[in-house]
Amino acid sequence: MHRNFQGYSTQPDCDLIALGVSAIGRVGATYSQNAKTLEEYYDLLDQGRLPVVRGLALTRDDTIRRAVIMTIMCQGELFFESINSAWLIDFKQYFAAEIEALAAQQDEGLVEITDDCLTVTAKGWFFVRGVALVFDRYLQADRNRARFSRII
Repeated sequence: MHRNFQGYSTQPDCDLIALGVSAIGRVGATYSQNAKTLEEYYDLLDQGRLPVVRGLALTRDDTIRRAVIMTIMCQGELFFESINSAWLIDFKQYFAAEIEALAAQQDEGLVEITDDCLTVTAKGWFFVRGVALVFDRYLQADRNRARFSRII
């Protein structure tokens, strides 16, 4: 199972080439977005340019967090050792603040956290996005601004 901005898929993770107005692409550790209006999109193509108007290159931290969020959203179970091995980090140390932040969700019965694993409970699946977003450092840094759709 894989999840991207379009939803869930049984296809493996892969690069996505953005085609069309406002389309979002992902190649490796980058994201890009095409022009949002048809006029600007065609103008860029007529100039012999890709219609990409903005992009983002992910940091190492971004890619680690993307892996954690993807695992939570798709498998509902995250073994710390798998992240430790893949990224050469100590999960519990690296994400100490996030684990602490999940205490309230654990008290509500949404997640179970053991010494080696984070598991989303059956009740927690209704709120899996909220569990995963604890690991989104951009959202946490900007949590006073309402930028994303609400979970409830």
